[in-house]
Formats: sequence, C-alpha cells, structure tokens
Amino acid sequence: MSSLLAEIVLPQRPPDMPCPATVTDGDRRSVFIALEAVNDPRDPRGRRYPLVSILAAAVCAVMAGACTFAAVCDWVRFQDRTVWQRLGFTGRVPAATTVWRLLIRLDAEVLSQVLARWLRARASPVVVAGRRWRLVIAVDGKVARGARLADGRQVHLLSAYDTSTGIVLAQVQIAAKSNEIPAFTPLFKLVAAVLGSLKDVLVVADALHAQIGHAELLAAAGGHLMAAVKGNQPTLFAQLKGLPWAEVPVGVQTRETGHGRRETRTVKALTVKTPGGLGFPHAQQAVRITRTRTIKGKTTREAAYLTSSLPAGQAQPADLGTWARSEWHIENRLHYVRDVTLREDAHRARTGNGPAVFATLRNTSIGYHRINGATNIAEATREASHRPHDLITAVTTEIPTATRVNTTTQ
Repeated sequence: MSSLLAEIVLPQRPPDMPCPATVTDGDRRSVFIALEAVNDPRDPRGRRYPLVSILAAAVCAVMAGACTFAAVCDWVRFQDRTVWQRLGFTGRVPAATTVWRLLIRLDAEVLSQVLARWLRARASPVVVAGRRWRLVIAVDGKVARGARLADGRQVHLLSAYDTSTGIVLAQVQIAAKSNEIPAFTPLFKLVAAVLGSLKDVLVVADALHAQIGHAELLAAAGGHLMAAVKGNQPTLFAQLKGLPWAEVPVGVQTRETGHGRRETRTVKALTVKTPGGLGFPHAQQAVRITRTRTIKGKTTREAAYLTSSLPAGQAQPADLGTWARSEWHIENRLHYVRDVTLREDAHRARTGNGPAVFATLRNTSIGYHRINGATNIAEATREASHRPHDLITAVTTEIPTATRVNTTTQ
C-alpha cells in the first residue's frame, strides 16, 4: 500500500515461523525495558500496538536520521518483516496517524528523564585524570522556530547538558508569556532526579542565569554555579569590571589558530576579600577572560566577566577557562546539530507535546551517538539507517560503550 495513512499489514506468517520474542525479554540496558516506565496515555480499550514498540521504533528511527513524524513512520514502513518483529510488531505496523496521535500526548519531561537514565546506564564512567575534574552541566534554551502554536508563539525549550558525555539530562518547555529564568528550578529538579543528587555538580550558564535564586538553589543542593555577568546585573557587573585587574597576574593564557583566525584567551581570577565580598550570593571568585581575535588582519578584543562559587583551592584559572568554554558545548554540539543535521527548525510539528517530544528524541539520538564515540552525527545517523538490525541489537544489549578519559583541569 502506498499511503502512509493506510494500515500496513504483514504477509501471512508461514506455519513453521516461530513467534517473535516478547519485547520485554531484554536486559536492564535495553531500550524496551527503559521505556516501560513511560505512562501510556491511551484508553486501554483498543490498544493495538505496545507502547514500548512504538516508542522504541521512534527512538531508532531518529537515531537513523528521521527528522519528522512522517519520516519516523517511513523508516518503520520501509523495513523488512524481521525488523518489524524485533521491534515488537507481530502482525502489522501502526499507521502514521496512530504514531503521531500517541507521541503528541506523551509527557515530554517524563520521556526525557527515562531516556536520559537509559543513556547514562549505557555510558561507561569517565576515567578522571585530573584531581579537580567535576561534572559540568551547561544550561541553555532553544526555540523550535518551525513550531508555531495557534497564538503565534514559538515553542521554547530549556535543556541541561552533561558536557562530559553529551547526554541531555533534562528538558522543560517554557510556559507561555514567561522566560528561561522561572524554568531553571523545575529543570534542575529533574536533573537531580536523574543524577540522584546535585552535590559537587558545576552548572555553567550565560548571563541570563546569573540570578540570586539560581545560586541559592544550587548551593542548598550542594552544587555550584559559574555564570557570565552582563548588563542584566548592573551593580555586580560594575563591581566586577571595576576590580584592579591590571594588578592581577595572568592565570593562564592559551593560543589557538584555525578556520582563518588566531585567538588568544587570557584568564585572570581573584578572590574578593573585602567586607561583603562580591555582591552575589555564594560567589567565591571573580573571573575575567580576555579574548583577542585576529581575522583577515583585523584584530578585536573583548573581555567577559564571570563569577564562580568554587574557591581558588578547587578552581584554578586553567579550570575556570575550560569550564567557561564548556558552556558553548550545548550550543555547538547539541543545538547546532539539532538544527543542521536533524533539521529541527524546519519541522513544523506544533500540536500538543509534539515539539518537546521530538526534541527529546533528537537529544537522545545525539547523546546515543556521542557516548558511542561519534564525532560526526550526520555520518552516524546514515550508518544507523543502512544497518537497522545492528542498531536494534545495539540499543537492546548490555554492552557498554568504550571508556572515556577526561584529562582536563589538571
């Protein structure tokens, strides 16, 4: 049948063909086992296809490069009968409308937590080579530009990204007529649920999140905040800019050349010991990072100011410079890939929880390929698309990924 809206029926199974194994016959790292934690929003009457089968098919399809709901259904429809059976479809596969109606009704936050835990269970522990290494989580928001709601508002999602593994630990949708600031607390409640605790975790964020409430929240949970400071905190910004930086020795200086430019980054840090210290709760250090860039003979220089709640004994200038740069990982290694490789901004899905659910599937695809060592996500998705049986075997087995070594922040 050529129409996606038509139900696709398997040919009659030969009498000697054994029935496929139940989808729950897997190990604790199987995606089928993980997805059993997702609540089924459908009425129990008339459930023709297992929820875990539909979700597993969607996860695999996006790992193979599917960029839309229709593409997910196409990926399943174009597979052979053995792939259908391995996904848990025993007589037919669901129509596109069936898949779409189910996915847009799922709780996107729950799905995000379930898949984040699954990816973390599969990722091998980081072998720490530096005594000051710590888990660094980058926070940033992204607008799904193609997903305009009925009132013309775009869908805005806030994510917490583990910079050591490439896994999105949590994602929340920002409420209408609101912004990222109120969404920070619910986001990190979800992160704490995934990690078990925020103790010793460092959160790096842009200037929007240099908020007193954020610093208090993380400090109460045993975590730390490192945030840029700009004009949204004018008093603090003036205090940081007015510090005697000329008298502070250079902590670390790095030089890089590439992409037609030369860049020098100079990091200085100091602990303010005057009464009251920095005008920001729990701030232990003030940081200035000066970037000097030369592109086609033209040189520019800019200074960025940050605060860190980690004292000098736990965060040297080399550490601070590395952590500040890791805040860009969420933009370069996640959001950019979602846009360019998985074409998120071109996807016009806007009904129900559809945009947030599909963003979660994209995050899972990228995180899965990252923990398996992929640096080119486009190439990894093409390989997965051409080898569906290998993909299904990989997501249903207990074989962990290769051990990763972190040698930063010595």
